[in-house]
Amino acid sequence: MTSTLRITRRAADRLRAGHLWVYRSDIEQPDETLAPGALVTIVDSRRIPLGTALYSTTSQIAARLISRTPALTREQYLIDLKDRIESALALRRELAPISEKDNAHRLIFAEADDLPGIIADRYNDLILLQLLTQGTAQDDVRKIIVEALRSQLAQNNEPPTLWERPDPRIRELEQLPAPAPGPLFTNAPSPDSAPSTTTFTLNGLRFHYDASAGQKTGAFLDQRLNYEAAARHVVSSGRTHIALDVCTYQGGFALHLARVCSQVTGIDQSRSALEAADRNLTLNPSIHATVNWIEADAFTLLRALDDATRDAASIETLPLEPGPFDAIVLDPPAFAKSKRAAEGALRGYKELNLRAIRLLTPGGTLVTCSCSHHVSLADFTEIVAAAAADAGRRVQLLESRAAAPDHPEVLTLPETRYLKCLICRVD
Repeated sequence: MTSTLRITRRAADRLRAGHLWVYRSDIEQPDETLAPGALVTIVDSRRIPLGTALYSTTSQIAARLISRTPALTREQYLIDLKDRIESALALRRELAPISEKDNAHRLIFAEADDLPGIIADRYNDLILLQLLTQGTAQDDVRKIIVEALRSQLAQNNEPPTLWERPDPRIRELEQLPAPAPGPLFTNAPSPDSAPSTTTFTLNGLRFHYDASAGQKTGAFLDQRLNYEAAARHVVSSGRTHIALDVCTYQGGFALHLARVCSQVTGIDQSRSALEAADRNLTLNPSIHATVNWIEADAFTLLRALDDATRDAASIETLPLEPGPFDAIVLDPPAFAKSKRAAEGALRGYKELNLRAIRLLTPGGTLVTCSCSHHVSLADFTEIVAAAAADAGRRVQLLESRAAAPDHPEVLTLPETRYLKCLICRVD
């Protein structure tokens, strides 16, 4: 029999509207006896049951709803888990099938696939798994995931190698134990010889992947179709292109733009990210553009470039020509990790977009992104518009894009619409 957790009316209304999270501040009657990862029945203030959730003793998201059925047993949860994993993989085969051109995608996207606390990404012959909650970082859950992935993804009875790689920050917040060393399964002769690096393709470009390095589980697979769209819009403007990719990370946008531009400069403050970007460049000998990498803070360098357009004397101190540029990509990391940080994030987005708009040649392309789910699409669009007004430039919105379809959104869970990508023409 599961324990019960009574929540506020506001929280109950949110769950009834389709949300899946219960915050710790929503709990009316805390139960200090609940074990980490326990299944709990969520009830409203009148004790009407709303469903079953996985409980966390430490996270500010105290409970994540896994079923609208109350008093679900662990056995029933594991049966549902298997079915939902199979459904998620079937959706990927439909929306993002593996091919020679694209052999990397997100397999499981947590709440978006009705699998709270579970993320899995595929990079060619490697799969990276994240178990993000006390209720999912459990051996019985691992067993179900391993069996499902092995049976669904094995080709010629040779499954790819599956590594568990927890997010360090979330592992600390949830107080999760370290995963066992070695892969969860592999096609290598022995676990000790299991591969942890591979080469994968996105839109026909090759990228290196190292399971022991990089952010999150690796490359930003959610931008896959936005990379392609950015290059398509740039080439359609019909000019010799000089492009700037700000916060390039491992060169995703930069390498796609290098297919259609004569010169591309990628900027990032991480030397290791730029080293990875340069390795990715060498994997693609068909790229003939001049590609340069600059280690710099995005705000500092864009401000200096902008100032140089009005003060020629400062040009000598710059690591590149101040433009104007035919295309600029802005793809910074999440500025808003919480609602309280959203106001500061909007100021940061406005600063970057204002400088970029000023640096673009008339008719140039601006590709500007936000991955802060606390900043809505409406707020992000408004702040880019405010930057355009301050710059005195006419900016046309050509496309408003989101994450690739292997990162599906749930309309009643706005947190799953975290990525915004606006492609604009600047006159």
